[in-house]
Amino acid sequence: MDNFAFVIHPIDPKRDVERKFPLLGRLLPVSAINFLSRFFPPIYISHITGIRSAATGKEIEGWFVACPLTPARMMQLPTPVAYHKIVQTGHMAEKLGARLLGLGAFTAVVGDAGVTIASRLSIPVTTGNSYTIAVAVQAVREAAQRMDIPLSQATAAVVGATGAIGRVCAQLLATDVPQLILVGRRMEALEKVAELTRQRGQAQLQTTTDITAIHRADLVLTVTSAIETIIDAHHLKTGAVVCDVSRPRGVSRQVVEQRDDVLVIEGGMVDVPGDVDFGFDFGFPPKTAYACMAETMILALEGRYESYTLGREITIEQVTEIERLAEKHGFRLAGFRSFERAVTDEYIEQIKENARRKRGGA
Repeated sequence: MDNFAFVIHPIDPKRDVERKFPLLGRLLPVSAINFLSRFFPPIYISHITGIRSAATGKEIEGWFVACPLTPARMMQLPTPVAYHKIVQTGHMAEKLGARLLGLGAFTAVVGDAGVTIASRLSIPVTTGNSYTIAVAVQAVREAAQRMDIPLSQATAAVVGATGAIGRVCAQLLATDVPQLILVGRRMEALEKVAELTRQRGQAQLQTTTDITAIHRADLVLTVTSAIETIIDAHHLKTGAVVCDVSRPRGVSRQVVEQRDDVLVIEGGMVDVPGDVDFGFDFGFPPKTAYACMAETMILALEGRYESYTLGREITIEQVTEIERLAEKHGFRLAGFRSFERAVTDEYIEQIKENARRKRGGA
């Protein structure tokens, strides 16, 4: 049978460790989990069954395997040490019989974004970032429509615009909106992204290292590799949509607690076709997954055992192709969620009403 494996790792240390090891998760403080994660071996998580193509009826299986390193630990350790732990996890996938390995969250961005890891394994590797881009932009467009924000009149912002995902998201959004703000840490890198973006669309661009610039944006897409949140309640415009693709989150929980006039959604969540059983609760509703996970599944359904997305140079063509293959096999943008809670139509209507009230509208 065609199959795959996908590497996960603890993003929220206590919560995620508790999902697999309830006692350890409850007893150990975050500092201890971060420290000990270097010494834990890779962990078998679950067997995935029931993924079935809507187009061909083909069914595949897979496995979740866990690299024990937390984001904080990955950033602290020398890159070769992080590589070694991820490669060990990949070897576990190989022993299970996996024919393709997907890298999740920080395992996909550490060092050279999968290139070295792929070179040390005998099976192909993908970061899933191409489909993550496609789904993130789909989510922004859908949320704008639901919030009555016309794309043709909107100002959008990409936070983390110089990263592999942010760079391509900026190019795609530049075809939708007249004003686009690119936010990053280094101006030189931002100007290079701006040059690429101007070749794709007609949007007027602003490049900045100042996060407060997003206060002008109707639509904010954030995709950073920061350990801490960087978007707070005071940064956002009344009535704004924020699509958070970052893992760990880039948006502070204070935003939803203090701002009832903005919509915060998690980017990159898709419905998976078939009677899917992941064998593990990673915090999503049944039969839904992150887009990066879905890319690995899509490639296995296509029988394309290749390192589809590796490194930091992702092309529009890659994104377009994986989006087409996803639609073919029945993967779809899932309903919106915000901080582990479903976003209902009633919730969106209330945000719109609160925003109208704050603007002084009827």
